[in-house]
This record gives sequence, structure tokens and C-alpha cells, in this order.
Amino acid sequence: MAPVTLAPIGHLETPWRSPTDCPRNGRQPGPPPECRAVIAPDYREGLLGLEGFSHLILLYWLDRAPAPALVIRPPFDGERRGVFATRAPCRPNPLALSVVRFAGFAGPGILRVHNLDCASGTPLLDIKPYLPTTDAEPEASLGWLAPHATRRSQ
Repeated sequence: MAPVTLAPIGHLETPWRSPTDCPRNGRQPGPPPECRAVIAPDYREGLLGLEGFSHLILLYWLDRAPAPALVIRPPFDGERRGVFATRAPCRPNPLALSVVRFAGFAGPGILRVHNLDCASGTPLLDIKPYLPTTDAEPEASLGWLAPHATRRSQ
């Protein structure tokens, strides 16, 4: 296969300085802190029409993720699991996806968002509007995570 080349469109600003400071996911108990997606000037025109969406999908590169591992043991589960059956950051390609609440603009090219779970400075790769008619799958099954479904830190 040919190599894939990605270029960040900006970066994410969060309260967390390192990956070890980050919550396990962006939907921890308590009010989520406001974070920012800062878009590079060359890409700001792509934000046209984003007003009015309540939620966005952010794709970002976990540039400080642990070394890749194909089999891991999740901290809340005693079984070994393949990395593709988890959301662990130690992936062959450390891509991350978060559905965030969009709270408007803080200035030109600066998006106010809630529910992120990454370290400040993380490279942002793409933004897509979240469409509940397309992106929600209420009948989706949780696989091995079903017994842990009451935990919000999965």
C-alpha cells in the first residue's frame, strides 16, 4: 500500500498538559471544561456554515500516544483484548475521534468545544458536523463492553 500523508488543520487546546493528565474520555462526571479547536489560517475558510450545529466530530492525531500494541489488557477488564476492540490510544495509527458539543466561536478560527479528552497541543486533522440522522446508531451493540455499560469512562 502507498503511504498516507496527513497534514494538521490546526491544534486542540485543553486543560491537560500531558496524556496522563487527560480523562479516560470526554464525558466524565461533572461539567466538561471548555476546550478550543484552533484552526490554522489557511483552513479557516472551511469553517463557513458551521454556525448552527450543536455537535461536531473532531478527528485528531495522538502525537504522544504510547507505542503501538496489538493486544492490551484494559484497566477495568481482566481479559486481553485486541487493540481494534478497544479505544486505547496505543494504535498502529494513533487516530482519535470525539463527538464534541460546539459552543460557538471564540474568535476567528477558534472553536469553543466541550467533551474532549486529549492533551493540549494535539494536532487536529479534520472537523465534520455531527448528524444525528446519520451518525447515531441507537441499536448498536457494545460487544465485550456490555457488562461495563454503566461506567462512563470506557
